[in-house]
Amino acid sequence: MMTGIGWGMSLAGWSWMVGGLLVVAVVVLAVRRHGAPSPAGVATPLDALRERYARGEISDGEFEQARRALGNA
Repeated sequence: MMTGIGWGMSLAGWSWMVGGLLVVAVVVLAVRRHGAPSPAGVATPLDALRERYARGEISDGEFEQARRALGNA
């Protein structure tokens, strides 16, 4: 059987584990809520499309077709 000290140490161990799990959960929720930064500063697919159009990588027709495909008519 466990003595009073044994129970106390067992509860202390559990409290550290629960506390650690709470910290991990808070960090995960914060990252999900605020999202990870977008690569190269591109906020949306439409922004990336506009950048390609501005650089002359795609034609007027290609831009319009892609914009409609993205649902931004």
